[in-house]
Amino acid sequence: SGKAWGLNELYHLTKTSDAYRALPTKVSKQIVRRVVKCWTGYFAAIRKYRIAPDKFLSEPKIPGYKDKIHGRYVVPYPGKESIYKAELANGIVHLSRSEIRLPTAVGLVVEVRLVPRINCYIVEIVYDQPEKPAMGGAFVAGIDLGLNNLVALSSNRPGFVPLLVTGTPLKSLNQFYNKRLAQLQSQLLGNRQTSNRINRLTQSRNQYVDNYLHQTSRLVVNYLKTCSVGTLVIGKNQQWKQSLNMGKRNNQNFVMIPHARLISMISYKCQLEGIAVILNEESYSSKASALDFDPVPSYGAIVPKFSGRRVKRGLYKSASGKLINADINGSLNIIRKVFPNAFTAEGIVSAAVAPLKVSPFIKSRTS
Repeated sequence: SGKAWGLNELYHLTKTSDAYRALPTKVSKQIVRRVVKCWTGYFAAIRKYRIAPDKFLSEPKIPGYKDKIHGRYVVPYPGKESIYKAELANGIVHLSRSEIRLPTAVGLVVEVRLVPRINCYIVEIVYDQPEKPAMGGAFVAGIDLGLNNLVALSSNRPGFVPLLVTGTPLKSLNQFYNKRLAQLQSQLLGNRQTSNRINRLTQSRNQYVDNYLHQTSRLVVNYLKTCSVGTLVIGKNQQWKQSLNMGKRNNQNFVMIPHARLISMISYKCQLEGIAVILNEESYSSKASALDFDPVPSYGAIVPKFSGRRVKRGLYKSASGKLINADINGSLNIIRKVFPNAFTAEGIVSAAVAPLKVSPFIKSRTS
């Protein structure tokens, strides 16, 4: 009809359907609200695309339809209306008109979401947690995200030991996953796109990656908290994974690691601890020499000339001949991009000491 239906219109159109009435009213209405929000966002994106298409990678796509039989969607249960209060007082989350009962230590639940995954559902319990007062102070840390070193962390705090969180387990996992996935896909018959074995493989891979990122973010935030660092700068370029030129194999490995999710995990954990987080572009941070205080400009028409250079895998050589870890050099420059006066000549040399290489699964002195 060419008309966009709003929340009230869709509510009256769907409220008598079997699918709507199969769930608690508040839950069904939340699902309708999410669908309306999805379409509203699509129409808004289309209008912006027609005005300024150069700001988009491609034309926004229409929201996809779920399969009528196998399609699954997030089921949101509002905390106040769709959870039994008497059981919640006893530490049990019991969803209205369901057999789902989960123990919890939370006294006030904002929302419970049933999130479909490849071959299972994830139950997410959403609750409010008060933030701690901002730590503040003059101590700043910087993070350079990568592949072999998932996180390179440095700071201007005296005595701070730089940290390298290894990313090789994720790299190895993705290589195994790609190889095994290709084998299983070659065995598919007819027009089949997937199988139970492929679903189990993908689910296992996703769970490992998610756990690894959570462990990494917790390790980083605990270390910052222990060292009383009040501000964290994370390097992130816009669309940094859209036009990589690191070689086919490195491109594939880098793209398959969800750095944006890691940034999100670090950010919200820092927020809860009162640590301020700044996201900043990281152009030329790996090429400029931190020890020589090279300017670290943003990308432009003029390519600056830098004092140092990478001489070996993982090493950066300054103009004076000093060698430091290349990723730590990048993290120092990320700090300098936002806080140009964060280091003194003596301080930046001491900040570039031999970093500590750690795995998030192994307890270290950072814990």
